[in-house]
Amino acid sequence: MKQSTRVAVGTLAIAALAAGGGYWSGQRQVPGDHDEAKPHAAVAAGEPARGTRKILYYRNPMGLPDNSPTPKKDPMGMDYIPVYEGEAGEAGSKQISISTDKIQKLGVKTEAASLRSLDRIVRAVGRIEPDERRQYAIAPKFEGYVERLQVNMTGQMVAKGQPLFEVYSPELISAQHEYALAKQGVQSLTNASGEARNGMQQLADASLMRLRNWDISDEQLRALAGAADTRRTLTFRSPVAGVVTEKKAVQGMRFMPGEVLYQVADLSTVWVIADIFEQDIGVVKAGAHARIKINAYPDKAFEGKITYVYPTLKAETRSVPVRIELANPAMQIKPGMFAQVELAVAAQGQVVTAPSSAVIDSGTRQMVLVQVGEGRFEPRAVKLGARSDDRVELREGVREGEQLVVTANFLIDAESNLKAAVDGFAHPAPTDGQLPARDASPRARPASAGHQAEGRIEAINAASATVSISHGPVESLNWPPMSMAFKVANPSLLKDLKPGAAIAFEFVERGAGEWVITSVKPALRPADTGATPAHPHAGH
Repeated sequence: MKQSTRVAVGTLAIAALAAGGGYWSGQRQVPGDHDEAKPHAAVAAGEPARGTRKILYYRNPMGLPDNSPTPKKDPMGMDYIPVYEGEAGEAGSKQISISTDKIQKLGVKTEAASLRSLDRIVRAVGRIEPDERRQYAIAPKFEGYVERLQVNMTGQMVAKGQPLFEVYSPELISAQHEYALAKQGVQSLTNASGEARNGMQQLADASLMRLRNWDISDEQLRALAGAADTRRTLTFRSPVAGVVTEKKAVQGMRFMPGEVLYQVADLSTVWVIADIFEQDIGVVKAGAHARIKINAYPDKAFEGKITYVYPTLKAETRSVPVRIELANPAMQIKPGMFAQVELAVAAQGQVVTAPSSAVIDSGTRQMVLVQVGEGRFEPRAVKLGARSDDRVELREGVREGEQLVVTANFLIDAESNLKAAVDGFAHPAPTDGQLPARDASPRARPASAGHQAEGRIEAINAASATVSISHGPVESLNWPPMSMAFKVANPSLLKDLKPGAAIAFEFVERGAGEWVITSVKPALRPADTGATPAHPHAGH
C-alpha cells in the first residue's frame, strides 16, 4: 500500500515538473517566435527582409520631430515608420545614409558639377508702339473753319505732301491782303528816299514772317505773292508719309488756334517696349541685339536693337521697360500687337555649374545634396550665380567633379531634416523600449521634442484650427498651470472635442512661440490644471 502511494506521488511530481517546464519553455519561446515573425511579415507585405538589424525607434510619418520607442499611429491614422540601426547615421554627422533599395525606389539620380559657359537667353513679353519721334500733329495756329476734307478716314495711308484739308480764315485773308499791300508799296517806292523804302520793306517782311509763323509753306507763299488777288482758302498737307492715326476734323467745323485736327504717324520704324524682370536687368545693355517673334507671323523672326533702358522700375510687375527699335518697311507690324522678345546674353567665362533641379531653394537658403559615398549624402549650402535655361552657376559650396543629386533630392532632404531633429535631442533615441529617465533635466530637452500635458478645453475655433486649453504644469518645459491657445497639426483632431472636456494631449514647438498639438485623447481622470499630469512622459 505504501509502495503504491509512493509511486503515485512520484508520478504526480514528474507530471507537475513536466508541465512547469513546458510552461517555462513556452514563455521563453514567445519573444523569439514573435521576433522571427516580424521579418516574415515584412517580406509577405512586399518589403525586403532586414535580417537581424535592430529597430532604434519609430519616426513620425509626416516628418514632425516626434519619435516613439514603440509602434503607434499619428492623429491621421498613419503608422509611424521604423528606423533601423545603421539608417540614422552616426551621431553628430551631417550626412544622411539611405539603403540601396530605398535609393532605387526613390529614383535618385546624380550628375557631376562641371565647368561650362552659361550662355543664356533672357525672355520677355513686349508690345508694339509707334516711334514717338515719327508722329506728327496738324494743328492750325489761327482761327478758322474746315472748308473741305481731302482725307476723311482714320487709318488711311497718306504720302508726304498729300493734301489733307482746306480751311477758310478771316485772319488768313487779312494777313494775305496786308502782305500784298506791303509788296506793292515797296515797288511803288523804288524812286523814293532810302528811309521810306526801308520802312515799307520792313512792313512787307513782317507780313511775310506772320504767314510763315502760321506754318504756310514757301511754295504757298510764293503762290500768294504772285497772285493778283488773295486766296479764300488754304490747303494743309501731310508733313510725312504714314498713316492717319487720328482725325478730328469735320467738314464745316470751326477750329481754334492750336487745336489738333489730324495726327499722322510714320510706321516705317516702330518700337517694341519689352518688360524685363528685375533679376535680369543687370545683364541687359543698350546696343544688344534682340530677336522678336509676333503671333501674327509665327514662321518669321524680326531682328531689332536695344536703344534705351528706362531708368524706372514698375512696382506692380517688378520689371523695367526696355525699348527696341524695329524696322517695318512692309508695314506688317501694327501698333498694339504683342511680341515675344529674346535677348542673347553672353557668358563671362567658364564657371562651376549644375542642373537647376539639383538646387533646393527654400527662399531663405539654397542647398544641394552631394553624394559622398554609396548611399551616403551630405547637404551643403551654396551661393548661386548666373542662370541659363537649365543650369545654374554654383559660386560657393561645391567643387568641380562632385556628384550632385538631381532627382528625388526633396525626398532625401526630408530624411536629412529628420536626422537633424533626431541628433538635436539632448538624449539619444531609446533602443531597448525603455522610456527616458524620470529625473532627466527638462531644460536639457530641445523645444523640438514632444511635450505632454492634461487640461480642460475652454474654447474651439474651427476656422483657424486652434483650441484654447487650461492645462496643468508641463514638466518638460518647466511651465506652471496656465491657459493658452494651441494650433492643431490636422483639423481632424478637433472633430470629437467639445468645450469643457478633459483631455490629455501631446504638442511640439513648430516655430518660435508656435505650439502645435499632434495628438489628443480623453483624460484618464478628471483634469486638474494645478496637478502634475498622470503620465508626464507618455509618447516620448
